[in-house]
Amino acid sequence: MPEFKKPHALTDAPLHYCPGCTHGIIHRLVAEVIDEMGIEGQTVGVAPVGCSVMAYDYFACDMIEAAHGRAPAVATGVKRANPDTFVFTYQGDGDLAAIGTAEIVHAATRGENITVIFVNNTTYGMTGGQMAPTTLPGQVTQTTPYGRNTNVEGFPIRVCEMLSTLSGVALAERVTVVDPANIRKAKAAIRKGFEFQKNKQGFSIIEVLSTCPTNWGKSPVDAIDWLKENMMPYYPLGVYKEGAIR
Repeated sequence: MPEFKKPHALTDAPLHYCPGCTHGIIHRLVAEVIDEMGIEGQTVGVAPVGCSVMAYDYFACDMIEAAHGRAPAVATGVKRANPDTFVFTYQGDGDLAAIGTAEIVHAATRGENITVIFVNNTTYGMTGGQMAPTTLPGQVTQTTPYGRNTNVEGFPIRVCEMLSTLSGVALAERVTVVDPANIRKAKAAIRKGFEFQKNKQGFSIIEVLSTCPTNWGKSPVDAIDWLKENMMPYYPLGVYKEGAIR
């Protein structure tokens, strides 16, 4: 039976994430895919500003720190200068869907041959739990103490649905990591995103629904239940677009 051990593409640095946060699971899945494809020496990751701001300490491949929201622009430069390199960004909802909206939309519509890992936990986790672009209607945050009011704050952005309308997008898929079956599906989707890049098929985004027990004010177990009961109905899992750019 194969030995279960830490992926080589992860360093030995202890993760700083809160108990129950699923960033650690997602990091492992990305690293396992890098190991299995044998591409660590050919891979460049772009870290964002947000909870995963120190991702450069955790991945053993080359990493670049981008300004807030600019990861897709940095990834574009790396990929165009080194087209045979595997380039991925690892971004949260505040980074990708707020300050980085323009960057992600235009990288997607240009069909940049990169892989985006988008972690959606419906909140600004690093800065204390303020409302994010993905915060659900009625959801309580530090800046919506009575719940998100769509008459005032508008509606959440469904990123996969939005980007799937763009011609430059080859893959848009939403997954989660709240149980073993979904973890396996999430890993398959991440692997697909890297394979699409290998085959020069175009822009790929894998959105991962994630928990934030600390800012949601819940235990790790209750946070998983809350995600299943509230996030998954509003952000349905599945493939929103798949296929080479035409």
